[in-house]
Amino acid sequence: MVYKIRIILDTKDDIFRDVEIKENQNLWNLHLGIKSAFSLMGEDLSLFNILDEEGVIVKTVPLEDMSDDGDGEIMSDVYIKEAFEKVGDKIHFQYGFMDLWEFFCELVEIIDEKPAVNYPITVFRFGNMPLKAPTKSGGAKSAKNAAIPLMDEDFGSFDEEFNSDGFEDEDDETFDEEEDFADDNFEDDLDEE
Repeated sequence: MVYKIRIILDTKDDIFRDVEIKENQNLWNLHLGIKSAFSLMGEDLSLFNILDEEGVIVKTVPLEDMSDDGDGEIMSDVYIKEAFEKVGDKIHFQYGFMDLWEFFCELVEIIDEKPAVNYPITVFRFGNMPLKAPTKSGGAKSAKNAAIPLMDEDFGSFDEEFNSDGFEDEDDETFDEEEDFADDNFEDDLDEE
């Protein structure tokens, strides 16, 4: 069987792709299908969040194993038929690190496999991809959101904020220079003097 999955880019504009993938392929294959469908470049890290019916994350499946013991589940371990049990099931996909692309994937239909088709395959495209990953507010990152250099007038005068008379008042009167810290190496240094 072939699973038809609608992948929606998390943005205010309607941008989605329909990808068909075989049920016995895995999330790594779907990851490649999403990259191809949305023309995502690079080899950035990614992960799938498998959601329950209320949208709560049940399981997170990364591209590579990040666990301490090295036996964590990765995308190539989870089959499509395990991630999507029935029509309407959803998972969340994140791609990238500095520029984070977020997608919602929903199983819309289960159909018969067509002969001589190399799955996964993009079967429908809607909307144009932005040049940069959308921000959480829904729009693409723009020059308005870029870092603005801070000017001197953005800050008060250092001399006004802090008394620049010196640090004499900060000296600790109770510090004893001859105090024994019970550190063997330190004691040896004192004995040599």
